[in-house]
Amino acid sequence: MRVLMGALIFALGLPGWAQQGTETVEALTVTVGANHAPPYRILEGGKATGLYIDIFEEIADRLGWDVNYREAPFRRVLRMVQQGQVDIMLGPLETEDRTRMMEFVAPAFPPERRLFFYMDERHRIDGYSDLYGRAIGVLEGASYFPRFDDDPELLKESAPRYENLMLMMQKGRVDVVIAPELVGLYTVQKLGMDVSVSPFFVPGERSYIAVSKTSPALRYADDIRAALKLIEMEGIHEDLVLKYLENPIK
Repeated sequence: MRVLMGALIFALGLPGWAQQGTETVEALTVTVGANHAPPYRILEGGKATGLYIDIFEEIADRLGWDVNYREAPFRRVLRMVQQGQVDIMLGPLETEDRTRMMEFVAPAFPPERRLFFYMDERHRIDGYSDLYGRAIGVLEGASYFPRFDDDPELLKESAPRYENLMLMMQKGRVDVVIAPELVGLYTVQKLGMDVSVSPFFVPGERSYIAVSKTSPALRYADDIRAALKLIEMEGIHEDLVLKYLENPIK
């Protein structure tokens, strides 16, 4: 059993020693593909931060890994995973298509509601049936919930960033934008838009650290899970989640 797994077992008995000796036998440099989606993944000015990245950095630190980030739109990141150009993706939901190209190793990130944002009161969504006949802004390549994703009768307009979608709504090109709660609220506040949130929403699912099936990092799936357990035991995971829930714009 690898060093990190042993450290976790030891930490369960002696929490004060939990951060000692957690590096994996083989130090790796991993490439993480990520789209700019504040406050989850913030990649600008040559810096990488945000809730998902901060959590992963804590995990990588315990594994002794060096991390490089490649910023690209969500759909392109999926393609880079498929082509073996990146090792890891932070925050995708597990779908049948995606399990063919990546291993969903650890549900490291909290579930979030899917909200429907609107500007014109006529486009308020009170139930699923209200979506029909409206132009709905969606992120390219994203999954939201199965009924919505697979519904051929819905009119969906895509864009590479949520900022684009909100501006499309402002210009009347879409009626409604669906977005995870934090990223949606962050985006409208950053843009200074007067946007309302519909009463109808969809409960969220936990999202994952996913590893390409062609990546050498996949050998360390158990270590990733063990490192996540350590930062949960230390209270670091909870502190990071609360930091971004309380201060989504910072």
